[in-house]
Amino acid sequence: MVARLPVVADSLALYLAEIRKFTLLSEEEEHRTAIAFYEKKDLRAAHTLITSNLRFVVRVAYEYRHYGLKMLDLIQEGNIGLMMAVKKYNPFKGVRLISYAVWWIRAYIQNHVISAWSLLKIGTTQAQRKLFFKLREARNAIRHLNGGEDDLQSTARSLNVSDSEVVEMEQRLRGECSLDAELPGGEGVTGLDGLVDDRMNQEELLSECQLQRKLRTDVATAVSALNEKERFVIEHRVSADTPLTLQEIASRFSISRERVRQIEEAALKKLKLSLVSAVAAV
Repeated sequence: MVARLPVVADSLALYLAEIRKFTLLSEEEEHRTAIAFYEKKDLRAAHTLITSNLRFVVRVAYEYRHYGLKMLDLIQEGNIGLMMAVKKYNPFKGVRLISYAVWWIRAYIQNHVISAWSLLKIGTTQAQRKLFFKLREARNAIRHLNGGEDDLQSTARSLNVSDSEVVEMEQRLRGECSLDAELPGGEGVTGLDGLVDDRMNQEELLSECQLQRKLRTDVATAVSALNEKERFVIEHRVSADTPLTLQEIASRFSISRERVRQIEEAALKKLKLSLVSAVAAV
């Protein structure tokens, strides 16, 4: 139902140009079209409702551009939220589709962002999710009111959380600190001075090198046993430095994004079984 993304370097620009071709619906047209899908399950009506709101999904996705994720992936997750909203939308409730859909769109995008940041162990409770997405906005607002200075208590109060929760989330989002920075107490002591040299000795290095060589061989053997599509997904989405999006792979093989997800899942299961068998054989 959603416009396909061209597999080219400037795919985002081309996607934006493509969705501008879809006509925006007036309130009366939207209501009439929504009724056609709600009562008759007219798929053409659903397609019209989705495509006419793709530009709004882009606007919402753009709000999450600061999290370091691909805009196309954010947009695609938002599009899934839009489709779910269209599926569940009741045109007789007296609410415009986009007013209802925005909650679905944000939910899918936010779930994608949280998943991508999982290595930082960002919490997923409702309070933590709110703090994760609202902390930067609240902190900037407080700084503006205070002439550029931070105010921990005001920030925490505006978000209805404790001071310690704000500090903890800021540390998680920061994720790093300089080992050359002087530690509290002065005397020129840095974080680097307190690190223990736990590097491996020569025997451990040789053993690790042999293990890595065997692992690379086992992985190469396991990948070679996959079919063409599975191998392409693993090489260009799982192990690539710059992974392709689900839609880019879907467009290449003329299949759906969901089918790409299924292929990726099946390929990973095959690799896991193959590697487990290789380890057991040692």
